[in-house]
Amino acid sequence: MGDGHYLAGLDLTGRKVVVVGGGSVVQRRLPTLIAAGADVHVIALDPRPTVEAEPAVTVHTRAYAEGDLDGAWYALACTDDPQVNAAVVAEATARRIFCVRADDAREGTAVTPASGRHGVIGDGGVQFGVLAGGDHRLSASVRAAISSALADGTTLSLDHEPHAPGVALVGGGPGDPELITVRGRRLLAQADVVVADRLAPGALLDELGPQVEVIDAAKVPYGRAMRQEKINEILVDRAKAGKFVVRFKGGDPYVYGRGYEELQACVAAGVPVTVVPGITSPISAPALAGIPVTHRGITHEIVIVSGHVAPGHPESLTEWDALAKLRGTLVLMMAVQRLDAFANALLDGGKPGDTAVALIENASRPDQRLIRTDLAHAAKTAQEHSLKPPAIVVIGPVAAFTDAERAIGL
Repeated sequence: MGDGHYLAGLDLTGRKVVVVGGGSVVQRRLPTLIAAGADVHVIALDPRPTVEAEPAVTVHTRAYAEGDLDGAWYALACTDDPQVNAAVVAEATARRIFCVRADDAREGTAVTPASGRHGVIGDGGVQFGVLAGGDHRLSASVRAAISSALADGTTLSLDHEPHAPGVALVGGGPGDPELITVRGRRLLAQADVVVADRLAPGALLDELGPQVEVIDAAKVPYGRAMRQEKINEILVDRAKAGKFVVRFKGGDPYVYGRGYEELQACVAAGVPVTVVPGITSPISAPALAGIPVTHRGITHEIVIVSGHVAPGHPESLTEWDALAKLRGTLVLMMAVQRLDAFANALLDGGKPGDTAVALIENASRPDQRLIRTDLAHAAKTAQEHSLKPPAIVVIGPVAAFTDAERAIGL
């Protein structure tokens, strides 16, 4: 091998990338590959819930087999079986496909740098990558220092003091890694353990050093989910073992995020806990789609409603008849599966069928979608467009606003 590696930027837009494995490394790498526009295929016997539920990739739940790299431009061997990883590298080498080997970088034909970005690419923003001859801790520290310096204009310093043991409940915002708070990103960079939700901005996991333990606490809608009691147990146990633990969530920890339950568990166990609020999706998703949830002279109230139980369910705490009488903005979260029931409850309560509705899928992500309809046709429209979680439903006059949409070219 020569003296170090030759750094290059790959244009993977629309090009096939094969990832063999479905564990922690893959969970970290996927968001960056997706953001690059790659046609990602994951091959894994037992992928993590976050990996399995990622709509932007094709997941093959089986063992790797010779020929799986057919048509690929790039490959990553990320299993916990050295023999499988060696076989992937061997096939890639025979096909002249550059391949990263996660368990032994020296045996691959490419390496993944500690990468980061600042600002919007194409609008004065930059991407950067750091290689340190296989010293992953050093490359991660340099990357963190560069990110910090770009963010606040200070000089670079590689001296990162360890954080005291405890737990931080960090809201990551709606999904775009640029929309986490400065404090949230700083604490994430100091973590020894990260317990991550499926909707937390996954691209930020790829910025963590390899020494950081990443635990997948995904709650896949109507699918696999880690029990809340288990999550609480992990937070407490890791903190008591002397670790600084970041509970990394999408949105805000206290808006349908069960953050207060986790705080209660930490307090009961005597574990120090910090709460870092995040940009919450019922407010930010409409804004990113060009829709204000309030507007002078139009709406004087916003009501955010959880859709995890249907109207009339014994556990429902929502008065749907009262909501139907409101004239402001109604935002439904977790409502995709039961949208028909929610729409009917509002219609039965007297809300006009021509009330404007906006359906916003994957807010802040590159694949964000905005679908407009009205209350009478909301469920049918969602079905016709194959609306999938995560999605926000906005009901009310503001859902028909289009000026901002036209102004920003949505």
